[in-house]
Amino acid sequence: MKSLLDNIVGQRILVVGDLMLDRYTWGDASRISPEAPVPVVDVSRESCVAGGAANVALNLRTLGAEAEVCGWVGQDAAGTELVELLSKTNIDIDPVFHAHGKITIVKSRIMVRNQQLCRLDREDVPAGYALNSEDIARVVELAGRADAVIFSDYGKGTLSEELVNALGCSQNGHLLLAMDPKPRRRIAHHGLSLLTPNRSEALQLAGLEIMRGDPFPETEVCRRIYETYQPENLVITMGGDGMLVSRAGEVSLRIPTMAREVFDVSGAGDTVVAALTLALSSGAEIEKAARFANLAAGIVVGKVGTATVSPSELLSLGESL
Repeated sequence: MKSLLDNIVGQRILVVGDLMLDRYTWGDASRISPEAPVPVVDVSRESCVAGGAANVALNLRTLGAEAEVCGWVGQDAAGTELVELLSKTNIDIDPVFHAHGKITIVKSRIMVRNQQLCRLDREDVPAGYALNSEDIARVVELAGRADAVIFSDYGKGTLSEELVNALGCSQNGHLLLAMDPKPRRRIAHHGLSLLTPNRSEALQLAGLEIMRGDPFPETEVCRRIYETYQPENLVITMGGDGMLVSRAGEVSLRIPTMAREVFDVSGAGDTVVAALTLALSSGAEIEKAARFANLAAGIVVGKVGTATVSPSELLSLGESL
């Protein structure tokens, strides 16, 4: 663990995807409104953290790597707040993507006694976030100084086949390319270094449907995903069932979950793709990288809200095992 964390320091990762601001309103509810059958929340505090692709970058920084992000941030109050949050942790965002006419994506969660009561989303139409040819050329340029690129797709329209293909062709297979996918977007991606769907997304990528309660058809899922997308490494996050690791369409490793308590799964996928990418770009084999990411995810889901994991937490947990 110590040598892997040491190797991560200084890795430079470019994150491309849907940037968001996660806003939390914390309070308590002890009565029902006389105006409607809904709880009245007495607000005690508010907080904001980087969300979406920005949370991937924050996870990279917390683990000791350098990070840069490409994704739209509007010239609005939320955008200014998100840029400031990124700047405080030395995460770079190219000024090209701090754009006039865009609306910063904001997810506002109402939290009562550490439980999410509801979520309010503020976002533009997906087409409003698509990158044009000049934007894509800028991303390709920035990727030239990175050790790896993470495509963080939250289904808001920033990523496209043109962007993924442009990066793949420009690097000619010499750059580690990872993707946390949203299959409903139907972005064709082939031959990526790493693909990290969750259980539901893996079924969609494989074109399969199963009945509730049926066992997960891991062999068929891994085979179909490989035949269609040819990822070098496939890691499927299975929630309480841990992780599946697959190479060349075959299941090579099953890892039980390391989560001791689960309070909030928000952003856990961001932690997984960040940790996996960093470990692989540092020279670790996929099995070691997956165990490392599984440890990180087990810590993050034990926290409330969008969160990250630190090297000291990983070292402490590793020593206790």
